[in-house]
Amino acid sequence: MPAYYLEAFTVVLGIVLLMIEAFGPSHSKKAIGLSAAAGLAFILVLSFFAYGPDSKPESDFAKWPLWNFYSFDNLARFYKGFALVCTALVILMSVDYRSVLSRYTDHPESESGTGEYYALPVFACAGMMWMASAKDLAGAFVALELVTITFYILVAYMRRNVGSLEAGVKYLILGALSTGFLVYGIAWIYGTTGTMNLAMIAERIGSIENTTPLLFGVGLILVALGFKIGAVPMQVWIPDVYQGAPTPTTAFLSVGSKAAGFILLIRFLEPLMKVGSPVAGPITIMLIVMAGATVLFGNFAAIAQTNFKRLLAYSSIAHAGFLVLALAAWTPDTATELGSVGTVSFYLATYLLMTLAAFFVLAQVRVQSDSEMIDAFDGLGKRSPMLAVSMTVIMAALAGIPLTAGFLGKFFVFLLAANAGLWWGVVLAAIGAAAGFYYYFKLIRSMWWNEPADDAKPLVLPKISSYCVATLTIAILVLGVWPQPILWLLGLQAGA
Repeated sequence: MPAYYLEAFTVVLGIVLLMIEAFGPSHSKKAIGLSAAAGLAFILVLSFFAYGPDSKPESDFAKWPLWNFYSFDNLARFYKGFALVCTALVILMSVDYRSVLSRYTDHPESESGTGEYYALPVFACAGMMWMASAKDLAGAFVALELVTITFYILVAYMRRNVGSLEAGVKYLILGALSTGFLVYGIAWIYGTTGTMNLAMIAERIGSIENTTPLLFGVGLILVALGFKIGAVPMQVWIPDVYQGAPTPTTAFLSVGSKAAGFILLIRFLEPLMKVGSPVAGPITIMLIVMAGATVLFGNFAAIAQTNFKRLLAYSSIAHAGFLVLALAAWTPDTATELGSVGTVSFYLATYLLMTLAAFFVLAQVRVQSDSEMIDAFDGLGKRSPMLAVSMTVIMAALAGIPLTAGFLGKFFVFLLAANAGLWWGVVLAAIGAAAGFYYYFKLIRSMWWNEPADDAKPLVLPKISSYCVATLTIAILVLGVWPQPILWLLGLQAGA
């Protein structure tokens, strides 16, 4: 099956879901959410049978003009699967969160205003999948805007909640600003190189005598993509938007949108950071400064937080800093060793497991206690011991405790940066990681050391959330000692 069918099937799925929402029963929209997740799972299976032009290099199929804009390699396959898994899990989270959605959309006893909430992430997923295959800055921009416009709606979806509306306005304004930076940066690069095709940019860089205009364009694009990945200086929207948006939307922003930003950043940097590139050195400096500032800001700002959702927002900023550090230490991947692209991809895969698991639990805390504060977890070890154990594993992994997937992700980043001689980046990242132990373990202390409130009840997860949290927790532990499944998906045979 040609690879571009995957995006086509995803868009068709989204349209079908909207038709079901419009003409189906209005009292319950659960079936739409479950259908969306099942459809995405089916497309994920199809992705293993998809192929690109390399499979038939001499045929007319390989000469089709679309392949000038669309690539399908191991990296594209991996990030398409990443987008599908992330979107399916977010939709399943939304199914168990629908009581809150109903309360702030149409009517507390009706789900008639929630059906689109399960279809919109599917369209965002299609944009993320196209971004993974982008070979041209124009195509990447269109895919990015599809994702961004969808998130404008998802963030402000709870129209009767002031926090959600405020978050939507902030995201819209800063999102439009970042789009301006992106388009202006693309214009500078096109004016310097005469092309928007990434492969042709790589060919023409060596013949450019004055690289200042090119670097200016690169700087503008880094600022714009910094908005997507949550890196300094475009991180200011994250805490307020994460806190105000519906919890499944926050989870989708934290994982899906961030991964989409990084795959686009990887595709953009590949031709610029190749061996012998005259702009590789200045870009490395930009990335180191961005990484150091992001790691320190995210980790130090998270220390004082009492709202768990807001804490995860600053944590998201901090993790973006570690990922940018891996890109600053640009090293090509080999068949047996992780380079920058492989390290970022592995880190994002483990980040998906940890973050979505945390948000599954937080969503039910919001549903059952109407709170997102850390003290809502007080005494969880006595109220729901098994769930507290899962949350302990999740928080330990986010902090980077050994024998968890989170530890391996950070270890690969530190190893890559050390091998590249980026010692200032290593020191700043170590300081940030140390600060992370404090605020992640603050939640563990709340669960196991603090006494539950007098009116506190056991936290019981619905079946869907329970199965998802259990699966994600087990995956965190398994990948902490056996990372090969992710490495195989990336086309690597061994770890770093």
